[in-house]
Amino acid sequence: MTHSTKPVLDVLTIPAFRDNYLWLIHDGVHAAAVDPGDAQPILSALQAHGLKLTAILLTHHHADHIGGVGELLQHYPVPVYGPTNESIDCVSLPVSEGKQIEVPGLDLRLNVLDVPGHTMGHIAYVRQGEGGAAGWLFCGDTLFAGGCGRLFEGTPAQMISSLGKLAALPDDTLVYCAHEYTLSNLRFARVVEPDNLALQQRIKEETDKREHDLPTVPSTIALEKATNPFLRYREKSIAEQLQRAGKLEGSDTALATFTALRLWKNEF
Repeated sequence: MTHSTKPVLDVLTIPAFRDNYLWLIHDGVHAAAVDPGDAQPILSALQAHGLKLTAILLTHHHADHIGGVGELLQHYPVPVYGPTNESIDCVSLPVSEGKQIEVPGLDLRLNVLDVPGHTMGHIAYVRQGEGGAAGWLFCGDTLFAGGCGRLFEGTPAQMISSLGKLAALPDDTLVYCAHEYTLSNLRFARVVEPDNLALQQRIKEETDKREHDLPTVPSTIALEKATNPFLRYREKSIAEQLQRAGKLEGSDTALATFTALRLWKNEF
């Protein structure tokens, strides 16, 4: 009696531009590209690994996330998933929270979350962990390793809500964000939370990775909850540090603290 084994899914990390990461989810035969801001690195990776593109997944409309789609579609006329609430010309299958995608060509189901803040229609894709394997989160520019996206279109309250959805995912969920901003984010985090021992340990480990030219992404939800000030803004010590730095006056509500934190990071 033979057991059919499911093909193992893996994620390739593809650096692009100055500090972007493009992601290729694949099973050794077929692949889905996440946020392909540049076509060439994706095409090269497909060729190098003998993969055929079967889907494209977009989180938001910024050019460094969608810029390669047109060229990829010339080579592979595949479905393009993207946020319902943003107008992106190349999206053929708009999706929003509550939708579950069966990714063409792969044994992969992804749940969609609405995570506005960085942009108004920003979405994230979540693969739930199963059979001992960790879940995956493709969160674009909403949550970063050690930080969060700038509020170009949304409000602090929206970003708090969006980050709350992501923080509620299982601790071992792997966080595939779209930029290598980790060390600069952690330098800021250290100023905000100088006594956080988990953060000090993380800075050592991530610095070592970068010195060896290794990506610091993916991280995990547990690591972010322990070290990322934008998930830890309810800690009393963070509000106190903001007040000492003259960045927060009067109310130290969660919203005021988060807002002050994001503004401080903008100028850091």
